[in-house]
Amino acid sequence: MRIYPAVHYTMGGLWVDYDLQSTVPGLFVIGEANFSDHGANRLGASALMQGLADGYFVLPNTINDYLADGPFPTMDVAHPAAVAARAEVEDRVTRLLAVDGDRTVDSFHRELGRIMWDHCGMERTDEGLRKAIEQIRALREEFWRRVRVPGSDSSLNQALERAGRVADFFELAELMCIDALHRTESCGGHFRAESQTEDGEALRDDEHFSYVAAWEWTGSEPVLHKEDLTFAYVKPSQRSYK
Repeated sequence: MRIYPAVHYTMGGLWVDYDLQSTVPGLFVIGEANFSDHGANRLGASALMQGLADGYFVLPNTINDYLADGPFPTMDVAHPAAVAARAEVEDRVTRLLAVDGDRTVDSFHRELGRIMWDHCGMERTDEGLRKAIEQIRALREEFWRRVRVPGSDSSLNQALERAGRVADFFELAELMCIDALHRTESCGGHFRAESQTEDGEALRDDEHFSYVAAWEWTGSEPVLHKEDLTFAYVKPSQRSYK
């Protein structure tokens, strides 16, 4: 079972240490959802820097250390779960190398990025998100029919590593669009055309979207798990953009 955090976020707030780990062991917070790089700067002004720094450079190293040295019980390589995980990885590598198609990994990566840029960016619509989900699914099918991964799995193969990452990106991209389609409000700066005033002001819907969410992958479709938020002292209020 895999649990994915909800892909919408808050802007600045959660405490993290230098490894980007919160006060909850094993819970890492990246990008604008943590406080680390904002300082006295305006909220949102550090978004690009913080997203790149956390996502590209910090987390890939710190979370690996946590997984390697974390408080987990030792598992023998002969354990059924370990055997199954190894078999799954080997099967995926074999599939990627066996396609031997005519399109590069980078070409799929660029096309997927364009879909996300056009339909799941700062401004989104119901129609655009549904179109993006269809395009992502079609592109993923084409990926497994036409991708070309040079080299082999007998030595270091960066092309194979990149292909595996892009294969994961299809799953993540589809989830981001599904999540954005589900959340029919303008949250922060991610504007849904259906939930703006006539002059373009973004509107929240606290009655229906005051919860913590996580998506679970079940093998076919993601399932949303929600835990309602209770505000005892500070009540949500509509942000003014004027």
